Amino acid sequence: MQPAPKTARNKQASGSLVETVKTLVYAGLIALAIRTIAFEPFNIPSASMVPTLLVGDFVFVSKYSYGYSKYSMPFSPPFLSGRLFGSLPHRGDVVVFRYTRDTSIDYIKRVIGLPGDHVQVKGGQLYLNGKEVPRQPLGDYEAVDENGQRVLTKEYREALPDGPNHLIIKYSDDERYNIASELDANNTPEYVVPPGDLFMMGDNRDNSADSRFQNDLGFVPVENLVGKAQFIFFSFDAEYPWWEFWMWPLEVRWGRLLKPVV
Repeated sequence: MQPAPKTARNKQASGSLVETVKTLVYAGLIALAIRTIAFEPFNIPSASMVPTLLVGDFVFVSKYSYGYSKYSMPFSPPFLSGRLFGSLPHRGDVVVFRYTRDTSIDYIKRVIGLPGDHVQVKGGQLYLNGKEVPRQPLGDYEAVDENGQRVLTKEYREALPDGPNHLIIKYSDDERYNIASELDANNTPEYVVPPGDLFMMGDNRDNSADSRFQNDLGFVPVENLVGKAQFIFFSFDAEYPWWEFWMWPLEVRWGRLLKPVV
């Protein structure tokens, strides 16, 4: 049998390379489309949403839940405004959004107040539209912050109207100042959420820079929403130095994998 001519072999190799490149381009476009219109992964770098979300959790966020804005798109194209297929979140939703002072930064908090709602914290207790939001004490909870420091707190199950029952933590003294700010986050003015805005709070109520601080995060425009946190797809507790790779399996929080975000 005569060997194939060199030119034929070259054509075969060239055709194979083209097909490989096309496959990679198609795969990249599909991944980009999924990330743009369906789901995007985010990691949790701070302790503001403990106990619902821990430092080292990785969550999938549904981009379609509230419609699409420029912040749903790669590179946040500035010529886009408003929301396409937009809808308001529900009270109690855990959402990713762009920080009001620097929209290149992603935040994750819980929706507490919708447009027109009156929100206030008195003596560490949340009030919504003049009514105390009920909470059930669950006992002690040892929280770990982003610096690895362990802090003993109190855990509660809070029940927002028309929202899910969810967990929060607070320090044992409801009158202490929020450690995220010099302001007293446990005794606030009554905030009225403007049209087109949302009032956000972290579940770690004494370690969260949120809408209680009008000189920082403040009210969050609906346009800044990226999506709704749906479930934890991976969770990693970086307890050991990175080079101790043999300890990596012990750092995976296996019990948190595929856990819904409520």
